[in-house]
Amino acid sequence: MVLNGSAYALGAGTVINAIATWKGAAFGIDLKTFADVKLSDDMSGITGVIEGMPDADTKLIENSVSYVLEHFGIDMGGTVTTRSEVPLASGLKSSSAAANASVLATLAAIGEELDPFEAVKIGVRAALDAKVTITGALDDACASFYGGFVVTDNREMKLLKRTEHEYDVLIFAPDEKSFSSNTNVSRSRMIAPWVDIAYDLSLKGDFEKAMTLNGFLYCSALGFDTEFLMRALEIGVKGVSLSGTGPSYVALVTGDQAGELEDAWNDCGTSGTMIRTNINNKGASNILV
Repeated sequence: MVLNGSAYALGAGTVINAIATWKGAAFGIDLKTFADVKLSDDMSGITGVIEGMPDADTKLIENSVSYVLEHFGIDMGGTVTTRSEVPLASGLKSSSAAANASVLATLAAIGEELDPFEAVKIGVRAALDAKVTITGALDDACASFYGGFVVTDNREMKLLKRTEHEYDVLIFAPDEKSFSSNTNVSRSRMIAPWVDIAYDLSLKGDFEKAMTLNGFLYCSALGFDTEFLMRALEIGVKGVSLSGTGPSYVALVTGDQAGELEDAWNDCGTSGTMIRTNINNKGASNILV
């Protein structure tokens, strides 16, 4: 017997990076990671493939599939293949998106359903066990799965708030990569009292002010250039931050700000990719095939 399932989940941008305090906030963006799962009772083990990256570590997506099968007591093997619109190792939650998409695709393949938050927790466990995250990244995982803006307590594994807002989003992803597992945690923890202030702002729904404060704090702690933040503020952007542990910068923009900010960021002279997208409030989904 052969079973097939497909799904996608969202990339996300940072409001509050959870590394300092284990409390975070993030928002879903309309860049997707797709997963295709093929299962057979003639196969054993799960083999992962990341399209376009033959040497990439596939433990995360393999774990995601295996843990769903384990949850339902299903003894099958197979393959999981992901492809992504989200740049890897850029602070745009590519790992959370891959885990969520793989979990949903597996559920689609076996014809089962899970409470959405239980599905998210399987992806978080897969990410922790694959060592691609420091805190479990529940904030990123929830933003990737549910869309909209989310606020979480990662240590307590609680989703505290979810709201929907409409923004265009401008992202600058420098050519250099930055893997979350390599982040300087001790320097991040030193800024915890001020990150708490930003976190309180996010709980009150003041996401723009929260993410901008987060951006200045983490750029300083992790050695990233704050010029990208200043250029955004100069043209009237109210919400701009380092996304995740970098190196990408992400801004919430309206009207003509996207074009103005793109020009301003290009003038910074750093090589990279400019991405225009928007907030996705709909979240992840399986794909009927």
